[in-house]
Amino acid sequence: SPVKNFFAGGFGGVCLVFVGHPLDTIKVRLQTQPKPQPGQPPLYSGTFDCFRKTLVGEGVRGLYKGMAAPIVGVTPMFAVCFFGFGLGKRLQQRKPDDILTYPQLFAAGMLSGVFTTVIMAPGERIKCLLQIQAATGETKYNGPLDCAKQLYREAGIRGVYKGTVLTLMRDVPASGMYFMTYEWLKNILTPEGKSVSDLSVPRILFAGGLAGIFNWAVAIPPDVLKSRFQTAPPGKYPNGFRDVLRELVREEGVASLYKGFTAVMIRAFPANAACFLGFEVAMKFLNWIVPGL
Repeated sequence: SPVKNFFAGGFGGVCLVFVGHPLDTIKVRLQTQPKPQPGQPPLYSGTFDCFRKTLVGEGVRGLYKGMAAPIVGVTPMFAVCFFGFGLGKRLQQRKPDDILTYPQLFAAGMLSGVFTTVIMAPGERIKCLLQIQAATGETKYNGPLDCAKQLYREAGIRGVYKGTVLTLMRDVPASGMYFMTYEWLKNILTPEGKSVSDLSVPRILFAGGLAGIFNWAVAIPPDVLKSRFQTAPPGKYPNGFRDVLRELVREEGVASLYKGFTAVMIRAFPANAACFLGFEVAMKFLNWIVPGL
C-alpha cells in the first residue's frame, strides 16, 4: 500500500538521519574543501583526518551541524520516497499481488527519486551551507531557518532550490538502484519455503545496508557536483553543473568526482540498514493496527 509506505518510510528516514548524519558532515566537508595552494597541504588529508579535526575543533556537536534541516525534511522526504516507490509498483501491477520484474522495480524506484527532489533539494542546499560554514569558522547563518530566509531574500525561490537538476541527476538513477537492490537481496536471503515478510532482523539489516552501498556507488559523482554547485558563490557557475564538472576534472582530475567516497561508504551501510529496518518494523506495526489500509 502506498499509504502504508508513506508512514513507514518516514519512520525509516528518521532512523537513517540519526545514524548517518555525522559521516554526511564529513562527506560534504571533503567534497567542498578548496584546492590547496602550491606547497600547502590540503585542509583535510582524508576521511579520518577530517573526522579527527572536526571532533577536536568542534566536539561531537560539530558532527551534527546542519542536522535540523534534514530532520525537518527527512520524515516527509522518506515518506514521499517510499510512497513514490509503492505508487510506482502499483502503477505497473494489474493486480495487487502481481510480482514485478527487477527492471520494473528499478523504474518504480526512479519514480520515488522524482518525488523526493521537491523536498530534498532545498534541505540539501541548507544542510551543505551550514556544514561548510562550521568548517570555515565564518558565521553567516544562525541556523536552518535563518539560512532559508537569507537565501530567499537574496535570490528568491531559485536561491532555495539551487541544485535541483543535480539532485534529480543523483536521486533518480540512485533510487532505482536502491530499491531494486533491496528487493533483490531480500529475495536471495529468504530461505526456501519462507515468506519475504518473515525475514530476520540481521538479514534485513544486511539487505538494507548493501542497498545503501549500491545506491551511493551510483550517486557519488552527481553528489560531488551538487555539493560544489550548491555551496558556490552566486554567479560562479553560470552554466550550471557543466561548469562544475569542467572545473573539477580540469583542476583535480576524474578522481575528484569520488571525493568523500570513504566517508560515504562507511556511512551507507549502517545508515541504510537502520532505515530499512525502521521501515520494516513500522510496516509490520501498520499491518497489525490497520490491516485494511
